[in-house]
Amino acid sequence: MPPKKQVKEEKILLGRPGNSLKSGIVGLANVGKSTLFQAITKCSLGNPANFPYATIDPEEARVLVPDERFDALCQMYKPKSIVPANLTVYDIAGLTRGASTGAGLGNAFLSHIRAVDAIFMVVRSFDDAEIIHVEGDVDPCRDLDIVSDELRIKDIEFVEKSHEKLVKETRRGGQSLEMKKLREEQATVEKILEMLKAGKNVRAGNWSPKEVEVINPLFLLTAKPVVFLVNLSEKDYIRQKNKHLPKIAAWVKEHAEGDPIIPISVSFEERLAAMTDEESAEECKNLGTKSSLPKVIVTMRKALNLGSFFTTGTDEVRQWTIRNGTKAPQAAGVIHGDFEKTFIQAVVYNYSVLKEEGDEAAVKAKGKVMTKGKDYVVEDGDILLIKAGAAKG
Repeated sequence: MPPKKQVKEEKILLGRPGNSLKSGIVGLANVGKSTLFQAITKCSLGNPANFPYATIDPEEARVLVPDERFDALCQMYKPKSIVPANLTVYDIAGLTRGASTGAGLGNAFLSHIRAVDAIFMVVRSFDDAEIIHVEGDVDPCRDLDIVSDELRIKDIEFVEKSHEKLVKETRRGGQSLEMKKLREEQATVEKILEMLKAGKNVRAGNWSPKEVEVINPLFLLTAKPVVFLVNLSEKDYIRQKNKHLPKIAAWVKEHAEGDPIIPISVSFEERLAAMTDEESAEECKNLGTKSSLPKVIVTMRKALNLGSFFTTGTDEVRQWTIRNGTKAPQAAGVIHGDFEKTFIQAVVYNYSVLKEEGDEAAVKAKGKVMTKGKDYVVEDGDILLIKAGAAKG
């Protein structure tokens, strides 16, 4: 008999299961966060001042998600209305050494990070005498140590409080189901604490579904997915070389293995953002480079485990955001809450099939349109027509 095929165990994901998830831009003061926010959102926060804490309150904006499939569907259907997918991005005030104990904006800053679902970690990797560095000189690995230590110290403080509370509860003893559940919760909290004190991030652990249920309500800073953005000078970005990049890659491998690293030049992105689309395309062509922002947005969506499905027609083409692994009734509920309750079936084919066949009529003619029920897991790129019953009044 042939050997049994090994089933790869899917890692249980931490975080909220929603589809309207938020990403925060995090880093030390003066590393280019607010300028990046302006470039990525084409929103102006006024001139980012050249001193720490220029951004006091988190600023929020929705960023359009670049997707060639959506563009092609719009070309195909030429609808009256188009609604692309978006990603919510926050600009968060700069962190400083000692934030976990109240330095700088301290706890206010950390509570802003607690409110987001994922982190863009911006680290400065360029020299500029005109832009002050809060630590006195440019050393990206030291800066990464400071930020990750501050997040971890705050998590330890938060988990210790939770542990104290659980110990008080379990001291009462007894064999009830509630007590058994509290003891299991305490064991998980102790495991988290041990991991944090060993200098590791919660997101790096392999957690069981029961443990994830304990972790998620704690909103831990080190449980959030991270995309590292290395802010280079325009010159280094264009030539794709920087003396700090190999050290940063080694740091991420040691402390946050598997987390994506994207080199970016915030000053270059700021310059492109001030141009028209035609001008920026011409500038990139002349310099033999391209903007990193589409990659930044798509990578963050992937880190949040978000995917898309489409609804199409001559009235509207819309790209909907779902968490990967979502079943058809829950996907229908994203369109309208009632559709989840009254879901009957989904008529579905994937964009890849449409691209292969050329148009909707050809997909239908070749019998490649499927009818799926409540257990169907929607795939990224599916085109759906939801059939639902009348909502009960």
